Amino acid sequence: MPGARLSVLALGTFVLGVDGFVLPGLLHDVAGDLSVSVATAGQLTTAFSVAYAVGSPIIATVTGRADRRAVIGAGMAVFLVGMVLQALGPTYPAVLAGRVVAALGAAAFQANAFAVAGVLSRPERRARAFAVIGAGSSLATVLGVPFGLLLGQWWGWRGVMWVIAGLAAAAMVLTTVSLPSVTLPRTSLRDRLRVLTTPRLLVLLGVSALVLAPLNLVTAYSAALVGVSASSDGAVLAALLVFGAGFFLGNRALGRLADRFTSLTLLSGALTGLIAVMAALAGVQHRFGPTLVALFVLGLLGTCLFVPQQDRVFGAAGDAAPVALGLNGSMIYVGTALGAALGGTVLSGAGAVWLAPSSAVLGAAVLALVRLTARDRRTPAPSPTAAPAPAPTAAPAPAAEGAPACAGQCG
Repeated sequence: MPGARLSVLALGTFVLGVDGFVLPGLLHDVAGDLSVSVATAGQLTTAFSVAYAVGSPIIATVTGRADRRAVIGAGMAVFLVGMVLQALGPTYPAVLAGRVVAALGAAAFQANAFAVAGVLSRPERRARAFAVIGAGSSLATVLGVPFGLLLGQWWGWRGVMWVIAGLAAAAMVLTTVSLPSVTLPRTSLRDRLRVLTTPRLLVLLGVSALVLAPLNLVTAYSAALVGVSASSDGAVLAALLVFGAGFFLGNRALGRLADRFTSLTLLSGALTGLIAVMAALAGVQHRFGPTLVALFVLGLLGTCLFVPQQDRVFGAAGDAAPVALGLNGSMIYVGTALGAALGGTVLSGAGAVWLAPSSAVLGAAVLALVRLTARDRRTPAPSPTAAPAPAPTAAPAPAAEGAPACAGQCG
C-alpha cells in the first residue's frame, strides 16, 4: 500500500491517540469539574472501550458492502460529534454519552483503517503497514499528549476536547479526499459466524481481550502513579512525555523487528519485559527518576503488545480477515476497559502504590495464557513469487473527482 495513503490513515490514528492518551493526564481536572472522584472519572475510559468493543462488530456487519473510504470518513465524523458533546457536556452523564458516541466513530475508523491496510499490503509487508498506521498513535503520545496537557493547563480540559474536535475535522476531510474508493471482499453472514466458531480465532481473540489489560491498568491512572513520587503538573507532563517517547521509538523499531521475529516471539518478549518493569516499578515508585525510566521502557514495549497480536489474528483469519480485525479491535478495547476498571478498583481500594504490583501479576497470567495457547510457527519469508494477498475489489471513483479506479492496484 502506498506510503502516502498509510500516512493519511496514520493521521486518523494520531487524532484518536491524542484523545485516548491525553485523558489520563486530565483526570483530576475532569473529576473536579464534574464533581466526581478520580476513579469515577477514570471510568470514562472504560465506557469508551466497552462502546468500541460492542460497536465494532455491529458496524462491520452493517457496513460490510460499503465503500471503505465512506465508512472511514463517516467514522471520523461521528468521532468529531462525540468530542463536541464532551466539550459541551455539563454533567458526568452527558460527558459519558459523548465518550460513547466518540467510541463508535473511532471503531468505524480504526478497524477499517487496519483492514484496508492489511488487505492491500503484501503478506511480508503487512506487519510493517500496521506499524505505520500505529505510528499515528505513538506520535500522539510524543507530541499530542504533552501539547494537550499544556492546553489543559491554559484552557481547561474542555478546551482540549475542542482542539481534538478540530483535528478530527481535518482528518475527516483528508481521509475522504485522499483515500481511493475501495470495497473489501464481501463477507457473507455465514462467514461472519464462522469467525466466531473457529477455535483458533476464538483463542486469539481471547488473548487480544487480555493482552493490553496489564499496561492499561497502570497507564489509565498515570497521574495517580506519578503522584506517589511527585505532585506537580509538570511531573505528570514529564512522565507522559517520557512514556510517549518510548512508545514512539518502540513503534519505529517494530517494523524492523517484525521482519526478523515471529509475532508470537515479539508478543511474548514484550509481556516478559512488562512483568519485569512493573515488578521493578513497585520497588522504586517512590522516586521520580526511576519511575520515569520505568515509564519509558513501558512505552517501548507498548507497541509490541498491540501490533503483533493484530498480525496473528489477521494471519489466522484468511478470507474473513476484515471481520476478524473488527472483532480483534473489540477485544483489544475489552482489554483496555478491563485494565481501566481493575486499575480503578485497585486505586480506590488499595491506593496508587499497588497499581504496578497488580499489573505485574496480571501480566504474568496473560503471558502464561499466550504460551499455553500458542500455535504460531516460524515460516520462511514469502518468496517474490509467493501468492499475493487477497486483492480487494474497488469501485471506480466518480468522474467528477478525477480519481482512477483502484482495481487491485492500490498496494
